[in-house]
Amino acid sequence: MNSTPDAERIFVDKQSPKAYHALVQTAEAVRSVAAEAGLDRRLVELVNLRVSQLNGCAYCLHTHTRAALRAGETPQRLGVLAGWRDAELYTPAERAALALAEATTSPADLAARDTAYAAAREALTEDQISAVIWVAITINAFNRVSILSGHPVRPEH
Repeated sequence: MNSTPDAERIFVDKQSPKAYHALVQTAEAVRSVAAEAGLDRRLVELVNLRVSQLNGCAYCLHTHTRAALRAGETPQRLGVLAGWRDAELYTPAERAALALAEATTSPADLAARDTAYAAAREALTEDQISAVIWVAITINAFNRVSILSGHPVRPEH
């Protein structure tokens, strides 16, 4: 439960549009880098969703679930994403990217970071590793904008 009523929240994206626009431009550049590295849009959305799960960002979960479905992701894979390690639904490259995204989101866990990086080295190219890290960095930033702004997720009719 929010300790500050939504009416008292400042939407930092609206309050500081120049800064938010720069973040949007970064996201566009990262999408381009990911595509150039050969990362499938579905993988990018899995990373966006996993990071948003870890951060508890309802708004980004809502947004990127819809984007993942539009990109061709399946409801089954989306439904078990939080337990990806225990599901046989993800490729080695997807597993490596998800572990690397988790390590990017919680970099203080040195053992997890080293394990994730080693797995990424086996399953992804250097360009793909860089792209996954940038995707995770960018969605982490958007998560914080949405969480601290209190961006709402309203029922769809």
